[in-house]
Amino acid sequence: MLRLVFGLFLLSTILHSSPEFGDPSNESHNNKKFEPGKMIMHHILDSHEWHVFDWKGKAFSIPLPIIIYHETKGLSTFMSSKFNHGHDTHKGYMMDHGNIVCVNEMGEVDQNETSKIWDFSITKNVFSLFFSIIILLSIFLTISKKYNVRANRAPSGLQSFLEPIIIFIRDDIAKSAIGEKDYQRYLPFLLTVFFFIFLNNLLGLVPLFPGGANLTGNIAVPMVMSAMVFIITTLSGKKYYWKHIFAMPGVPKPVLLILTPIEIFGVLLKPLVLMIRLFANITAGHIIILSFLSMIFIFGEMHPAAGYGVSVFSGMFVLFMLTLELLVAFLQAYVFTLLAAMYFGSAVEEH
Repeated sequence: MLRLVFGLFLLSTILHSSPEFGDPSNESHNNKKFEPGKMIMHHILDSHEWHVFDWKGKAFSIPLPIIIYHETKGLSTFMSSKFNHGHDTHKGYMMDHGNIVCVNEMGEVDQNETSKIWDFSITKNVFSLFFSIIILLSIFLTISKKYNVRANRAPSGLQSFLEPIIIFIRDDIAKSAIGEKDYQRYLPFLLTVFFFIFLNNLLGLVPLFPGGANLTGNIAVPMVMSAMVFIITTLSGKKYYWKHIFAMPGVPKPVLLILTPIEIFGVLLKPLVLMIRLFANITAGHIIILSFLSMIFIFGEMHPAAGYGVSVFSGMFVLFMLTLELLVAFLQAYVFTLLAAMYFGSAVEEH
């Protein structure tokens, strides 16, 4: 029942929050053909404002800070509401397809001046990043305090809920993949990565502010985390680890001419695989859900009865995908943490 209510809530939110779904009485919207690709990209890409919903042709959104450094004009800070959802210019800037550009006196985009812009704005994904960090710090600082106050006593509240997960990561991931001798050095990083991915995957399924940002589906975030794994693995590599890569023991030298480049390529490929796996799985889930919702309006344009008929099957599949996404949220955090631990374990493995 809870999943049904949540699914219907998500459906209604998407219908009202997308610019494609305006007021049915609005003639401009009735004449405008539904564009599923545009709607899907609108929901999964980053934005300089937090779009909440549209009502009777008017968009309601939460403005976010715009922080721009122009090589000629210098620093400019203001709220994204100054752009009026991309309809107005402000201080010689405007929003063009989600990007901030410079405009001339005629209101035309000046590509030469636009290339001088350094955008440090607090976008939807950046805000979600800070929000998740605040949540994680609040949760774990509170739990840490409870461990100090209630030493050698049974856990309670949120502490009792998270302790089994922490022990699971420690015993079944860190210890088994890295080993008893070295696992404690990497456990803080593994715990941070797991809970960061898991929390943001869950927030991405919540349709309203402060949820709904596709943070882990933004390739920059998995790329940074994968780069951290690569740096830690490289710096942790022992003599035996590098010997296996550059000169595998017991292998004839002519064969090493083939195997060594492959091993070096494998070292660079591992973090790339981590990045692509997390990015692709999270983004694909959002696209599939939005695609099945789009079918309602694609068939509805053919005939209203077809739209209503398809909505039953689309709604059922969306509810199924939402349930599956809850599993994927945990599974992708687990897989990323496990593979990172395996890479660390291979780097510190003794002869």
